[in-house]
Amino acid sequence: MKSYIIIIFIILSYHLTGQEQLQGIVLESSTAKELPLQGANIHWLGSSIGTISAEDGTFSLPYKFSFNKLVISYVGFKTDTLTVNENRYIKHVLQASDELDEVTVTSRKQSTSKSFLKAANIITVSSDELLKAACCNLSESFETNPSIDVNFADAVSGTKQIKMLGLKSPYILIATENIPAIRGASQAYGLSFIPGTWVESIQITKGAGSVVNGFESIAGQINTELVKPTTDDKFFLNLYGATSERLELNTHFNTKVTDKWSTGVYLHGNTHQQKHDVNDDGFLDMPLFNQINVMNRWQYTNSEKGLLGFINLRYLNDEKQAGQVDFNPERDKGTTNFWGSEIDTERIDVTAKLGYVNPEIPYQSLGVQTAFSHHKQDSYFGLNVYNIQHNSFYSNLVYNSIISDSRHKIKTGLSFTYDHYDELVNTETYERTENSIGGFFEYNFDNLDKLNMTAGVRVDQHNRFGFFITPRFHLRYTPWEKSALRASFGRGIRSANIFAENQNMFASSRQINILNSGGKIYGLDPEIAWNYGVSYLQGFNLFGRKADVTLDFYRTDFQNQVVVDWENPFEVNFYNLEGESYANSFQFEFNYNVFEHFDLRTAYKYYDIKTDYTSGKLEKPLIPKHRLFANVAYETHLHEDGKQWKFDATYNWLDSQRFPNTFLSTPGFQLDEYSPTVGTLNLQVTKVFSPQFEVYLGGENVTNLRQSNPIISPDNPFGANFDSNFVYGPIFGSMYYAGLRYKIN
Repeated sequence: MKSYIIIIFIILSYHLTGQEQLQGIVLESSTAKELPLQGANIHWLGSSIGTISAEDGTFSLPYKFSFNKLVISYVGFKTDTLTVNENRYIKHVLQASDELDEVTVTSRKQSTSKSFLKAANIITVSSDELLKAACCNLSESFETNPSIDVNFADAVSGTKQIKMLGLKSPYILIATENIPAIRGASQAYGLSFIPGTWVESIQITKGAGSVVNGFESIAGQINTELVKPTTDDKFFLNLYGATSERLELNTHFNTKVTDKWSTGVYLHGNTHQQKHDVNDDGFLDMPLFNQINVMNRWQYTNSEKGLLGFINLRYLNDEKQAGQVDFNPERDKGTTNFWGSEIDTERIDVTAKLGYVNPEIPYQSLGVQTAFSHHKQDSYFGLNVYNIQHNSFYSNLVYNSIISDSRHKIKTGLSFTYDHYDELVNTETYERTENSIGGFFEYNFDNLDKLNMTAGVRVDQHNRFGFFITPRFHLRYTPWEKSALRASFGRGIRSANIFAENQNMFASSRQINILNSGGKIYGLDPEIAWNYGVSYLQGFNLFGRKADVTLDFYRTDFQNQVVVDWENPFEVNFYNLEGESYANSFQFEFNYNVFEHFDLRTAYKYYDIKTDYTSGKLEKPLIPKHRLFANVAYETHLHEDGKQWKFDATYNWLDSQRFPNTFLSTPGFQLDEYSPTVGTLNLQVTKVFSPQFEVYLGGENVTNLRQSNPIISPDNPFGANFDSNFVYGPIFGSMYYAGLRYKIN
């Protein structure tokens, strides 16, 4: 209750403070029409006070009588300086420059950026950063980002999982264009269902997220913006091949249908059909797989009426085969001849978004988001059977406006979610329906110069959780130039989908036990946690070059958690938390532009994550306490004909990780308490021949580090000691790849 009173007090206090704001809109002239120009730079001449225009071209910034020269600029357009003698609404049309060949670009767009102005701690990853890993799906997109940890879920499926602030992806709200996407049945493999070439940018929010996007976020939010038919290339082709004989194809086709409608067809296919067993344990080092992923995207733009809409239709078919090298599913499925696994997933997604901006009052807007998905997975792991069908519907209505002036912004709206799960675990059927309806209100105060605050609260009625309140708060203060001091807190609540989120447990001989029966989600209670965080960002010049440092600390306290207990080597036990569970995360990051076109990024991360198990308070297994990260990127000068070289290297070092207790295992299958340390190096070089064509080649884990015993008891996979979940490092050795990109603008 105290938290809510504090929020209300802060909102009222800042609402009463007054400072004039200059408002306006920046337009561009195109085919005799005036269109909003997003990203234009607006600042007062001779001051550090400025802003950029929003998606609808609007802007606001502090106004003082002493400010009288307003500079508006955008690359490719003539820079204009306006004389402003009074606070009035500015409508300005920028004209395209007739001397583009005379323009000299003196600064480069950063592939990863942090805002000095926003209240939340948001890291924006551009498509340029994604190209550094030559990744082919979203799960492989975070190798060059120190805020996200990436590792293998097990030694059989080849699936990569991510963590933020030391917590696994189910505690992160992962959205596609602000619509929750990777949740429920798609938690285990859903990140591999979003091709990297479809991604325009990624926004990573540490700590409590926004109440607008829902109540499930605990550790943070990851939002993926997809490429747009109007701004993406008319044709794009990406071919990728690796020494593991993994092949991938991505193609984009975009066209303008009418003056208001544009559409794009995006095709993704990947396959791997070669068996590898480098460590000679009798199991495939990586699964065999095929994936077909097709999306049709429609965009509607009507600038005159202030309308912008998107419709997405997507179909996915993903097939994986893993297990022993000699396993033949037609012959050995359901037998003890050889251990094998198949995971077949079919998914259909339909999403629609419509936004309206009042042409007469640009700060008023209304948005509607809807999404439907049908997810069907049929799978088995040895003799364990797991099938799930998940139908989901989501809708969100968001209204934006201001109070008094544009320093006081509000968002409010209603949301509805529906989820139906039908699961088969061996011979037992689990079925449930969840639905919720809720409302939210979020207030943002931003004077741009010193302070930015976002305070939000949402109320929801859930058919299983009942009525609950979710507060979220973010504050940014600028004590001096090029600095940002942030603080945040927030609450999250979610259902633990224990089978879908922990499918790696099926690739073992462990018995699965649910030890509680009184809860409303298969006998378990919902997970509830508070997240608190502070962060400090400081930019400065070092030897005449730009640099910045970031320090942040976040703590997650669980009021209730569904504990996944691996401490008995023959069981996986699920039960409600009795006692304490917390995750402390500290990160130090240093970024430096060493010399022109050469960037260095380094980070150190420390985790303290403990939970009260039935056997006592223990560190969370398979999470390193210490991690070091370094990335260097260099690109040559861009020639007039578009030719360029790009070089990139990323190093990750992981401290030793605690293994789950194996004391009760048969002698010979007992492991040490901690794993060895791990260090990996990835390299990539890209040759850009022209703005339309480039080739790249690289290597992952070029030091050829390989975990020698990722599977326990591989010789007897149907015996009591078999387990594939003790993975702390790379399962296979070095992997080299090459590819090409071709596009027509």
